[in-house]
Amino acid sequence: MASRIIPVEDFDLIIFGATGDLARRKILPGLLRRFIAGQMPPGARIVGSARTDMDADTFRADIRAAVAEYDPARADHPELDRFLSVIDYVPLDANEPGGWDRLRAALRPGVIRAAYFSVAPGLFGALARGMAEHGLADGDTRIVVEKPFGHDLASARALNAMLSGHFSEGQIYRIDHYLGKETVQNLMAVRFANILFEPLWNAHSVDHVQITVAETVGVAGRGDYYDKAGAMRDMVQNHLLQLLCMIAMEPPYHFDPDAVRDEKLKVLRALTPVDPGDIVRGQYRAGGDVPGYAADVGHSSRTESFVALKVRLANWRWQGTPFYLRTGKRLRARASEIAVVFRTPPHSIFDAAEPPQANELVIRLQPDEGIDLKVMIKEPGPGGMRLVQVPLDMSFAEALGEDGAELPDAYERLIMDVIRGNQTLFMRGDEVETAWAWTDPIVAAWEAGAERPQPYDAGSAGPEAAAELMRRDGRRWRGIAEVRTG
Repeated sequence: MASRIIPVEDFDLIIFGATGDLARRKILPGLLRRFIAGQMPPGARIVGSARTDMDADTFRADIRAAVAEYDPARADHPELDRFLSVIDYVPLDANEPGGWDRLRAALRPGVIRAAYFSVAPGLFGALARGMAEHGLADGDTRIVVEKPFGHDLASARALNAMLSGHFSEGQIYRIDHYLGKETVQNLMAVRFANILFEPLWNAHSVDHVQITVAETVGVAGRGDYYDKAGAMRDMVQNHLLQLLCMIAMEPPYHFDPDAVRDEKLKVLRALTPVDPGDIVRGQYRAGGDVPGYAADVGHSSRTESFVALKVRLANWRWQGTPFYLRTGKRLRARASEIAVVFRTPPHSIFDAAEPPQANELVIRLQPDEGIDLKVMIKEPGPGGMRLVQVPLDMSFAEALGEDGAELPDAYERLIMDVIRGNQTLFMRGDEVETAWAWTDPIVAAWEAGAERPQPYDAGSAGPEAAAELMRRDGRRWRGIAEVRTG
C-alpha cells in the first residue's frame, strides 16, 4: 500500500542553529526526503542561520556532506542539487543586533513562515525577542522549540512566559519526536477507529501497561547536559509521560489539536505521587571495552542513567491498573515499545499443563515500527490440546511500504505538520508545566537524600532492583531483547 503524499502550502523555513548536530543529522536530511517525495512546493525556501560566518555556497556544501554522512542512499540523488538550490544562509548571532535585517530581507512576505529553534534553550529568549523586534513574529509565523522545556516547573513557567510574550500559544510548537513516530499515531487509529479494543481499554480488562525506552549508547558527548538532567528529566518527564498520555487518554470529541491535548492534560493531572519504594534508579558501570558513566562524564556522579517506576492514575478508567515505566542508557538493545498486558481468563476449560497466558498488545516504536497482538492458539499436531502464545504481527514497513519504501522519519512528519498549522502532535504549555509539577518532587527527594543510583552492567537490562519492582507484584518486564532489532 503506497502512502499518499499531500503537498503543503508555500513556506519559508528558518533553521536557527543550522550548522549544529540536530540540523545536519535530522532536520535537513528529513527536508530533503520530503522534497524528493514531492511534499514541498516548488517555491518553498529554507534559510539556515547560525553564528558561523559563511556564504550560502559553503553552507550548501556542508549540507551535501551531511547528507552523505547521515543519509548516504540519497547522496547522489538527482534531486539533491535542486533541493540545495532552494537553500540560503544568513550569519546571525542571537545576542547581537547584526544580521536580523539581512535575515528579514531573505524572507518573502505573504507565505507561511516557520522558525526552528535548533539551539540551546538559553538562546530561545534572544531569538524570540529578535524575531519580534524585527517584524518576524506576526500571525503567519510559527516557531518550533526543542526540549528540554525547562529544568523544573519554575524554569518551564519562565520559558513559557518568555515565549508567550512574543508569540501566541497557537504559534508555539514544542516538538517531541516520539509523538511523530508512525506507531504512536497509529495507536490513536487502533484505539479510536476500531471497536475492537476500546471496550477492553480499562482496568477491568487490562492487568498493567509497560512502557520501555532502552538505549545502547552511553552519555559520552552529552555528559555536560545529561549529568545535570538524568534519565528522569531527560526521558521520563517528556517522552515517557507523553506515551503514557497516548495510551491512557479518554477519546477526544474530535481529532483536533486542543481536543487531543485536553485529554492528555487530564491524564497528567490524574497522576498520583509515586511512593519512593516504587522507583529504581541506576547508573551503568564499565564493562569490557565500554566505559562507565563516571568516565563518560569525567567525574563521580549521583545522576541516574536508568530509572524504572510504577505509576498510577486516579481516575475511573485506570483505577487499580499500574503503569510501569522504564528507560536507560547502555542497555542490552535499542528498543522502544508500549505493551498493554490484559488480564488472564478468569477460568480455563483446558486441562493443559500451562494455563493460558495473558493477551498482549505490543506497540513497537523502534527500531522496527509495528504492532503485535499476542493471542493463545492450539499448538499444531496431534496429542491433545496444547496451548501456545503466538503474535499476530504487523510490521508497518512490510504492510504499508511499497517496494521497500521507508516510512517518513518523525522529524519529517512533524515539520510538515508545523507548515500545515497542525499542533495535534505538539505539547501545549500547560501539559509541560503539569508534567514538571509531577516530576519535581521525585527529583527533589533524590537530591535531598544521600542514596546513590544502583550500579548495573553495560549491556544488561538494568539494575536487579528493577526486576524486583515487577516480581513483588507477581509480574515481569518484557525482555528488552524481545523487541525486534530490525
